[in-house]
Amino acid sequence: MAEAVGTGLLLAAVVGSGVMADRLAGGNVAVALLANTLATAAALIALILAFGPISGAHFNPAVSLALALRKALPWEAVPLYLVAQVTGAVLGVWLAHIMFGLPVMQTSTHARAGFGQWVGEFTATFALLSVIWSCTRHYPHATPYAVGAIITAGYWFTSSTSFANPAVTIARALSDTFAGIRPADVPGFIIAQLFGAFAATMLFAWFARELPAARRPLSGPPEAAPEEN
Repeated sequence: MAEAVGTGLLLAAVVGSGVMADRLAGGNVAVALLANTLATAAALIALILAFGPISGAHFNPAVSLALALRKALPWEAVPLYLVAQVTGAVLGVWLAHIMFGLPVMQTSTHARAGFGQWVGEFTATFALLSVIWSCTRHYPHATPYAVGAIITAGYWFTSSTSFANPAVTIARALSDTFAGIRPADVPGFIIAQLFGAFAATMLFAWFARELPAARRPLSGPPEAAPEEN
């Protein structure tokens, strides 16, 4: 339930802020994207803080699968997580449509295809999972803010505007608004996302084996000096 509600509210924020931004930006796409970015990142941070203690606040099938791959989530729980995330995402999109007086049932016509877009989704998901793996190990209390930060950056430095989430991608195909994606473009995005998540997971599994557990990042807190005999 926490995954469904959290993912639903996230998609309501993504799509709803996209509609609001598109209406208020006066045709300025850059301003609309900036408004959409800030609302999405703010909602994501708040929702991770709210639902993290209950379900882990994955809100993302790629994250749940990566956690199961690293044995941090039982495989038998994965199908329920994925169903909850996708269901919640779709309901969140419909909620946004209702709030803004739009037809509830829609299909997007926003084309997002091509090799560059797929590389963008691979990069966005790789960056997201890298931040999650490193921060949950070294700075767990900062993880929600780091996730919000990388999604904010991803909106602007990736060609795809950083969906980085299969559930988000599926749900946004059901919204012919600023945030939409054509259903025909969904499989390419999801494949790229899964490859990005897998690559980051394998890289940080290797880091965990290669680096001593006691080693701290350069920006981390200094270790206490050993007592002299």
